[in-house]
Amino acid sequence: MGCGKLLAVILAAAWVGPAVAAQEMADLTTPLPLPEGHTLILGFQGGRENWDSNTAVRRLALRLRNRRLAGVHVETIENTRRGIALRLVQQALDRNRDGALDEVEKQAASLIVYGHSFGGAAVVKFARQLDALGVPVRLTVQIDSVGWGDAEIPPNVRRAANLYQRNGWFVQGEAPIRARDPSRTEILGNWEFDYRQKQIDISHVGFFKKVFRHAHTRMEYDPAVWHKVEALILAELQPH
Repeated sequence: MGCGKLLAVILAAAWVGPAVAAQEMADLTTPLPLPEGHTLILGFQGGRENWDSNTAVRRLALRLRNRRLAGVHVETIENTRRGIALRLVQQALDRNRDGALDEVEKQAASLIVYGHSFGGAAVVKFARQLDALGVPVRLTVQIDSVGWGDAEIPPNVRRAANLYQRNGWFVQGEAPIRARDPSRTEILGNWEFDYRQKQIDISHVGFFKKVFRHAHTRMEYDPAVWHKVEALILAELQPH
C-alpha cells in the first residue's frame, strides 16, 4: 500500500465521535427467512457511523423502504459489523431452517449491497465473504470507497458500479474498480464526480470534515451522487 492510500485511510477514520452501542440482530426488521423471490438490500455506513445515523446511506435506505417495492427489504449495517450482515443473509436464505445453506438456497439469493467510504470497502469485503460461501450478489455499488483491496470485485458479483472523487487533498475514493473475472462480472461504470467548481453545502458539518475531508464530505452530501445510486439499484430491481 502506498503512503497516500494509508494517509487517506487514517484521515477517513479520524474523529470517530462518541461511542455508541454496537448493532445487533435485534435492530434488523427483515423477516427471516425471506419468502422465495424476495430481494435484500444492504447499505453499509461510512466512518464509524451507527446503523441508524442520519447519513446519506441511511436516507437512501429509508427512501427505498418508503417506495414499498413488492418483495424488497432494506437494512443499513455498520461497516464494522459485517458479521451481523452475514448472519442476516444466512438466516434470510435458509428457507428450510436447517441451519445450513444448500445449493438451491444459495442460488436463489437476490442481494444488492451498497456503501459509502469505509462502507464502500465493506461492500467488497462482504461480497468476498459471500463468494467463499458460494452466494451470488446481483449488484454492488461503492461510493467514494476508502479501504484496502477494494478495487477488485469477486466473481460472485454479477454487476458492480463505482462512484468516486479525486479532488480531496487527503481522502480520495478507489478507482477504477475491476472484475476479477470479467466473464462473470459486468462493471457498469466508474463514475468520477468533480468538486473543483461544484458547490455543495457542508456548512453544517464539523471543522475536521471541512478541512481534511472536504471533497469526500461534499460527495457524501451531493444529491446527484445518491440519485445515481438509487437509479442503479432501481434498475437492478427490474427484470433482466
